[in-house]
Amino acid sequence: MKTPVWVVKEVIPKEDYTLLITFADGGKRVYNALPLLQKPIFADLKSLPFFLNARVSGDTVIWNDDVDIAPEHLYECSIPV
Repeated sequence: MKTPVWVVKEVIPKEDYTLLITFADGGKRVYNALPLLQKPIFADLKSLPFFLNARVSGDTVIWNDDVDIAPEHLYECSIPV
């Protein structure tokens, strides 16, 4: 079975609240997380040190057991670089 293109392989969090993400097809895309900061469920991301601890787990980006973002959303809402 082929790996879906939206599977996250690497993430580099940036101080401007963007994520540089490498997806399964090797493509790199930039995701702007600033709009998420307005949503209560993502309130923890307002802390820059917390945001900068983003990492890959499974097929997506997580910060802890409570904060993650669907990989399909990351792919669809990011911009190729």
